[in-house]
Amino acid sequence: MLRIQGQWQLLRWVRLTDTGEVTWPFGQSATGMLIYADDGRMMVQMMAGNRPNLNTDNPLTGDTDARAAAYSSYLAYFGTFRIDRSDDRAVIHQIEGSSFPDWSGTVQERPFTLEREDDGEKFTDILTLSTPPVRIDGIAVVNEMAWIRNSRR
Repeated sequence: MLRIQGQWQLLRWVRLTDTGEVTWPFGQSATGMLIYADDGRMMVQMMAGNRPNLNTDNPLTGDTDARAAAYSSYLAYFGTFRIDRSDDRAVIHQIEGSSFPDWSGTVQERPFTLEREDDGEKFTDILTLSTPPVRIDGIAVVNEMAWIRNSRR
């Protein structure tokens, strides 16, 4: 049985709608890391590629608009996780802190798929997490994040 524990690199984050629209919230060059530890802790960080520098030594000062743009192209949270044992197809994130304050202290369910490609010398695991559909202006929206883990035999 494949396990989600380990370190994952972001392959893509896409936003899908029931009208067929596909968008890339942080662009096609987004990057990120997701870690599920054996002790039940987790953290995730995702950011847009090619973010401009703020040209300051202090992350809390500088041009307000530039900081707003920079921090709007970065999403991170940490907490604990568990697999939903009713069907082993969802991971439950108990978020302790988040760069998006509204998620701090919440529980976020992420349905997932986990697949392995094996060429005999190495294997590649692909973990795809999705958000439950949310209606925005009458349109159903799902965010899908695909993560990759490579390992040598």
